[in-house]
Amino acid sequence: MGRYLIGIDIGTYESRGMLLDSNYHVVSDCSVKHSMSNPKPGFFEHDAEDIWGGDFCKIAKSLLSESHVAPEDVECVGASALGTDCVPVDHSCTPLRPAILYGIDARATEEARWLTEYYGESEVNRLFGHKINSGDTATKILWIKNNEPEVYDRTYKFLTGSSFITAKLTGQYVIDQALAKGSFRPLYNADGTVNEAQCEVFCRPNQLAESRVSTDIVGTVTKAASIATGLAQGTPVVTGTGDSTSEAISAGLVEAGTVFFQYGSSMFYYYCTDKFIDAYTSPSGNGSLKGGKDFTIPGTFCLGDGTNAAGTLTRWVRDTFYKSELLTEATTGENAYTVMSEEASEVPVGADGLIMLPYIYGERSPLQDSEALGMIFGLTGGHDRRHINRAALESVAYSTYQHMRLFSEIGLEPERVITAGGGTKNITWMQIVCDMLGKPLQIPEDFQCSAYGDAMIAAIGSGQLAGFSALRRVLPTGRVLVPNSENHQYYAQHYPIFRDLYLNNRSAMYTLSRENHK
Repeated sequence: MGRYLIGIDIGTYESRGMLLDSNYHVVSDCSVKHSMSNPKPGFFEHDAEDIWGGDFCKIAKSLLSESHVAPEDVECVGASALGTDCVPVDHSCTPLRPAILYGIDARATEEARWLTEYYGESEVNRLFGHKINSGDTATKILWIKNNEPEVYDRTYKFLTGSSFITAKLTGQYVIDQALAKGSFRPLYNADGTVNEAQCEVFCRPNQLAESRVSTDIVGTVTKAASIATGLAQGTPVVTGTGDSTSEAISAGLVEAGTVFFQYGSSMFYYYCTDKFIDAYTSPSGNGSLKGGKDFTIPGTFCLGDGTNAAGTLTRWVRDTFYKSELLTEATTGENAYTVMSEEASEVPVGADGLIMLPYIYGERSPLQDSEALGMIFGLTGGHDRRHINRAALESVAYSTYQHMRLFSEIGLEPERVITAGGGTKNITWMQIVCDMLGKPLQIPEDFQCSAYGDAMIAAIGSGQLAGFSALRRVLPTGRVLVPNSENHQYYAQHYPIFRDLYLNNRSAMYTLSRENHK
């Protein structure tokens, strides 16, 4: 038996896998790009068989081929995927419809309204820990039940991405306990068992996966999965988890007092705490925080949620204002995002008075408002694409700062701020975030991503590492940015403008949003 580990993560637009040796060095690193479908306004989907399963198979084969590591020398496999999505499958784990993606998909708005009326706001807060929103998997299940009854009747299990991959590999239908109790609320109890009483509204209890600890060995690679992936039959597989959790762990979120911000397609955060934190709504209009939950790290809790746009916003800026750079990218070799980062650095703090709201797909945290709309405010004839580019980066940073203001209101001042995700490649953006927060910002090495975290979770599952404390000791330090105090003061003074642009324009947003969704 070898000592190699494999971790594979399925993301919104790209999947990535890594093969590590016994010293946790990257031996092979492979990525595969894919698309996201948008069949109707507010509907966002993946073909789970082709993208989730297909990407995993392609990457597993490539990792083994490029590294020349024998399949029998892989000791354990871990996987992660988008966390709060939903795919119904039959008894053979064949998807019955395209997977409904995380909070970016707002199709279940009517279900959320109905559930709020059915339970009442007080009971909703108790059961869900927050106002029901588009990131709640239970509402996606109810949408399928209401709108696609033939699919619902044929569904054997309602799975999330990591559950689907693990089931394909092992034939076992499991889900990380923390992910189950967070994303699927109120369908799982505090001990991780299925809440049969609450299932009555949404689904049959036996349509849900069994919750397990993320590091548990839940099965081994089957003969069919071995043929599809190139992995050896009998290779152990851990439960796995959501992509944000695995990336947070890879960056060092393994102890209380640490807050982690992930800048991928969306911005996702985890604040690791040593006690449970109740849901909170700010009286000052700064938004709200979901209630705490058990974290994947034993003995800890966390606050966790995500926005709907971060990388998707910068992608929109690229596709709209940097088309020529995108077209020439293949021939010149210069990435369009590199040009964007350089141009954003040329624009002064505050983008010469231009402020953007990043709500181009509605918003989850901290607004929990699927009908929120984006905005470009303060536009003058002196602005050009560089200013819009910079304002987009600042808008995501303002949203990050908004979360920090909420943490401060409930007495949580982080001892350490770490970040990860594709957005960390844009150093201009990360310095903006650092200045906005006014705190040192730790950026891990490029290889410390969700796939790396998956492999490290597999290391614990296989027994190579004794636990998460041991994992923390083998992680590199990375790079630490220091905030510019003058820039921080500017952002702190102008933050109320950012906040109030939403608060003062909600009614108009709702009017336009409902017209567009007719």
